Amino acid sequence: MKVAIDTNSLLSLVRYYLPFDKNYVLHNFIKSKIEKGEIIIIDKVYDECRYTAKGLVIEKLSYLSDKSFHKTAKLPLNTDSLIAPSPKKFLRQVDNQFVNTIVRTQRKLSDVEYENQKNHFMNNADMRLILLCLNLIKDNMLEEVILVTEESEGSNDDKLFKKIPAICKELGINTLTLPHLLGKYDGIEFEFK
Repeated sequence: MKVAIDTNSLLSLVRYYLPFDKNYVLHNFIKSKIEKGEIIIIDKVYDECRYTAKGLVIEKLSYLSDKSFHKTAKLPLNTDSLIAPSPKKFLRQVDNQFVNTIVRTQRKLSDVEYENQKNHFMNNADMRLILLCLNLIKDNMLEEVILVTEESEGSNDDKLFKKIPAICKELGINTLTLPHLLGKYDGIEFEFK
């Protein structure tokens, strides 16, 4: 199983799970999954983690700032040259299926304004995660690919583009929340004190 994880999921991990992980079971488990390449942290997510919540994720998962760990885990995964397996089709989907047309109409965006916002969207961490998953699915047809996010498919907070789960649903990418992902793994036993 290959897992691409977003910033909010990593933030939830360090805020809500690790404080109870007195014996570092979960901490070390996540570290080993990242090191083996089973949990993937992309460059855009890593950058967000450095600045979100004053770098709490990098502080609590200290191995994420260790340069030798970066080399062994090939971390973070560079997504600069990542493109969709079928680029023309994907760009049509962005314009027709992933855009919130009501918001676009309400904002009365010109074509130039829309293209600027679309370019920003195409280069943000969420879209880079989606593109990574599409490529992993194409390249690893036998292995399950999951995008872990704490977002819900519903309301998109008046944003121009749909949220991760809604886009993934249309693309056939499996999404899970962090608790559901942890439930899929065998061998994690928590002891709360």
